[in-house]
Amino acid sequence: MKRKPTPDHLLLDQQLCFALYAASRSVTGIYRPLLDPLGLTYPQYLVMLVLWEQDGLTVRELGQRLQLDSGTLTPLLKRLQAAGLISRQRRQEDEREVDIRLTEAGLALRDQAEDVPKCMAQRLQLAPDQMRTLRDELKQLTRQLSPTED
Repeated sequence: MKRKPTPDHLLLDQQLCFALYAASRSVTGIYRPLLDPLGLTYPQYLVMLVLWEQDGLTVRELGQRLQLDSGTLTPLLKRLQAAGLISRQRRQEDEREVDIRLTEAGLALRDQAEDVPKCMAQRLQLAPDQMRTLRDELKQLTRQLSPTED
C-alpha cells in the first residue's frame, strides 16, 4: 500500500511547538555550564532570580511569578534550603502560608551570578535589541495562551 505524502502543515519542521521546545532545550543547555559553578540548576536559578528581585515571598507568590505549581516548586525549595541558600518558615498568622527568604549565602550568590546574563547574551549571539524583541514576543505569546481570569 502506497502512503500519501505528509501534508506540509504536519511536518515536524513546520511546527511552532517543536521550534519552541528545541529552542528551550538548547537555551537551558547553555545555562548548565554557567550555573554549575554556582551549584544551581536552571529551575533553581529562576527561583533565585525572583528572590534576588524581591525577597520574602510566599510559596504561592513565588509560584505565580514562575508559573509553577507548589508540587513542582516545593522540591526545588527544599534543595535550595538544604544548600543553605534560602530559609522556609510557616507564617504564624496563617500556617498554610510559607515565607521564603534568602540566607546570607543566598544573597552573596547574587554577586557570583552577575555575569550569567552577559555570558548568555554572548553565547546566543544576539544583539541587545534582538534579545529584547524576542523576549517581548515570547512574553506576548505566553500572555495570549494564558487562561484569562474572570
